[in-house]
Amino acid sequence: MLQNVEANSVKVQEDLEGEFQTLYSLLDELKENMLMKIKQARPSRTYELQNQLAACTKALESSEELLETANQTLQGAENHDFHQAAKQIKDSVTMAPAFRLSLKAKVSDNMSHLMVDFAQERCMLQALKFLPVPSAPEIDMAESLVADNCVTLVWKMPDEDSKIDHYVLEYRKTNFEGPPRVKEDQPWMVIEGIKQTEYTLSGLKFDMKYMNFRVKACNKAVAGEFSEPVTLETRAFMFRLDAGTCHQNLRVEELSVEWDAMGGKVQDIKAREKDSKGRTASPVNSPARCVQSPKRMPSARGGRDRFTAESYTVLGDTLIDGADHYWEVKYDRDSKAFGVGVAYRSLGKFDQLGKTSASWCLHLNNWLQVSFTAKHNNKAKVLDVPVPDCIGVYCNFHEGFLSFYNAKTKQLLHTFKAKFTQPVLPAFMVWCGSFHVYSGLQVPSSVKSLQKRNSTTSSSNASLT
Repeated sequence: MLQNVEANSVKVQEDLEGEFQTLYSLLDELKENMLMKIKQARPSRTYELQNQLAACTKALESSEELLETANQTLQGAENHDFHQAAKQIKDSVTMAPAFRLSLKAKVSDNMSHLMVDFAQERCMLQALKFLPVPSAPEIDMAESLVADNCVTLVWKMPDEDSKIDHYVLEYRKTNFEGPPRVKEDQPWMVIEGIKQTEYTLSGLKFDMKYMNFRVKACNKAVAGEFSEPVTLETRAFMFRLDAGTCHQNLRVEELSVEWDAMGGKVQDIKAREKDSKGRTASPVNSPARCVQSPKRMPSARGGRDRFTAESYTVLGDTLIDGADHYWEVKYDRDSKAFGVGVAYRSLGKFDQLGKTSASWCLHLNNWLQVSFTAKHNNKAKVLDVPVPDCIGVYCNFHEGFLSFYNAKTKQLLHTFKAKFTQPVLPAFMVWCGSFHVYSGLQVPSSVKSLQKRNSTTSSSNASLT
C-alpha cells in the first residue's frame, strides 16, 4: 500500500500537470487568435481611411481649379451672357469629384467590439476543484418498462452533477423475487458508455422469471457506487420440447427438430444400450431440466406412448391452463409437410395434428400439391394468405382463442375460437424437413391490440372450432 500511495500520487500529479498544460495551450491559442483579429482590423481600417483621405485631397485641389475657372468666367461675361456663364459654372460643379464626395468616414475608429471580459471565466477557474465521486443513481421503477421482450430502464441522479461522463448498467437473470441475492448462479452482464439516463435492452429471451438491475455513474476519474438494485418481473412463456414422447423419426436438440428417416432404428439401438447399462431414458435427468416449472410435466411418457406411424409429432413440455401465451416457430421451406398448433395431453400416439378433436393446427403441405390450411377435428379450411417463414402462435386459454400470425409483420393468418376442456401443450409436426422453436417470448403489444379488437367482433377466420 505504501508503494501504491507513492505511485498513485505521482500519477495524479502528472495528470494534473497535463490538464493544466492543456488549459494553458488552449488559452495561448485563444489569445493568438484574438490578437490576430485585432492586427487584421487595424491595417484594414487604416487602408480604408487613407484611401478616403486621398480622395478628399484630390477633390480639394479640383475645387480650387474650379473656383478659378468660375471667377474667370464671371469676369469675362457681359450682362447678356451672364445666364450662359452661370450654366457653364453649374455644369462644371456638377461634374467635379468634390460634388459627389461624402465626407463621412467609411469605417469607424471604435475597436470596442474586439474587447473581452473574462470575469465569468475567472470565477469558473477559481472554482476548479478535484473531481468528486459521483453519487449513486436512483432507478425510477414507475418509468421503467418491460414489454415485447425489451426492458427500458430509467434512472436519475439525486443531485445535479455536470461532471458525469457516462453510466454503467449491469443486469442478470434470476428466478427469485425481491432484492438480489448475494450468491446467484447467473453472472452480471455489463453495458458501458451509456450517455443518457435511460437505456433499452432489446431482443431478450425471458427464460427466467425476473431480472436484477443496477446502475452507477462515472466521471473521467472515478466511478461512484451502484444504485440500489431493483428486480423486474419478466413474465413470458418458456418451454422445451419433450424429446421423450416425440416420434422416433424426429431428432430433437434443445428447441430444434429435424426429421430423420433412420431415427427410429438409431433410437432403438440407443435405448437397448441404455437398458443394458441400467439407465433410464427419462429427460428429467437431463441437465437442461435443472429449472423446473410447476406446470412442466414431471416425467416423460413411456415408450408405449411415443408418437408413431405417420404422426411425426413432438409436444412442448409445459402445460397451458390459463392466461395468454405466445411462441414462434421457423421452419425449413423445403419441408414436405409442417404443422404447428396446440393439443391435449391425451392426443393419441397415432393421431396426426388437426385430425382429431384433441388438436388444432396450421398445416403446410409441400408434397405433390401445395396447400396451407387450418385443421381441427379432421376438418380443414384453406387459407388464402402468403405462407410466412416464421409463424407466431398466440393462445388465450380462458377466452378460447388460438391465433396464428406472421411473426415478422404480425399479419393475422387464422384464429380458432374453441372451448378448451383441459390444459393444452404446444404441438408441432414435420415430415422430411426441420424447424426451430423460439420460446421465452412475451405476447407482442401489436398482437395484444389485434386480439383485443378481434375479441369484440366476430371474425370470419374463426369458422373452424
